[in-house]
Amino acid sequence: MANPKSRHSRSRQAKRRANWKGQMPNTVECPECNEPKLSHAVCPSCGSYKGKKVLEVVEKD
Repeated sequence: MANPKSRHSRSRQAKRRANWKGQMPNTVECPECNEPKLSHAVCPSCGSYKGKKVLEVVEKD
């Protein structure tokens, strides 16, 4: 297995890791309640998925 012959500096390591970026999740509008939700997931505000009610949503006081 290949091993490095010498140590890489911190700046070289930071340059390599500079392209690690976080991304926002893709959201779509729920067709039932028009709230943003994750695509291919149950809507957290109304509990529907593909036009069917699959989850009973309980509101907090």
